[in-house]
Amino acid sequence: MKRFLALLTAVLALASSEVHAIVPRPAANVEWIDASGTNKSFAEFKGQPIVLIIAPSPRSFRFRIQIGKLNHMYERYAAQKVVFVAAFTETQGRVKSNIPFAIATNGPKVGFDYQANDSFTIAIIGRDGNLDYVTQKVLPAQRIFDVIGNSFVPQEAMRRP
Repeated sequence: MKRFLALLTAVLALASSEVHAIVPRPAANVEWIDASGTNKSFAEFKGQPIVLIIAPSPRSFRFRIQIGKLNHMYERYAAQKVVFVAAFTETQGRVKSNIPFAIATNGPKVGFDYQANDSFTIAIIGRDGNLDYVTQKVLPAQRIFDVIGNSFVPQEAMRRP
């Protein structure tokens, strides 16, 4: 009976205490070369959300579908300073879009780091550098915008003191 009471007291004490659990999932770093020939990486863009799209090539069907969904909301993404990065695992190329995409320098490694399947993966990295969302599905543009807006950093900023 003493053990039961001690256990019950410990559980009640734990339940009544305020617990702030932060479970960071740091995003694997991705590097690319910008238009001026300078090496860039995720680490330099901490504080900005990043949308990473991994596909075999810029001509991949699902990649083109995702780009089409993103194009009509680009102004909203630009207002949030979202960085877009494409990583191609098989064939390199340019992205035909009104969105300025950075192209990862080592697409196959990025695919491996993000456990991308063979056809398509999208990852959303929050302002804090944590991996907020990963899927192998083409997402509606609004869903991506919602994930960015509801990640840890905006949520914490909205909490009451």
